[in-house]
Amino acid sequence: MIHRATQKWLAGSIAGLLLIVGSSAVEAKGCLKGAAVGAVAGHVAGHHAVIGAAAGCVVGHHIAKKKEREARREARNSAPQQP
Repeated sequence: MIHRATQKWLAGSIAGLLLIVGSSAVEAKGCLKGAAVGAVAGHVAGHHAVIGAAAGCVVGHHIAKKKEREARREARNSAPQQP
């Protein structure tokens, strides 16, 4: 069981991170889907839906950013080479 002070510190840290990461609409890709999954997982894991949603948002954003990077790399590699 996590102590109440640790929960508050963790929630505050995650909230701060979300403010930094989600500062623009473009940066929010993947956040909603990740937050939904995280909220459900957090609720099931012990009624920590808010912490789960925050963590899910961060993870979802990371995954979306990684997929976007891979898609750009793939598009660049499949573009026809000019002489």
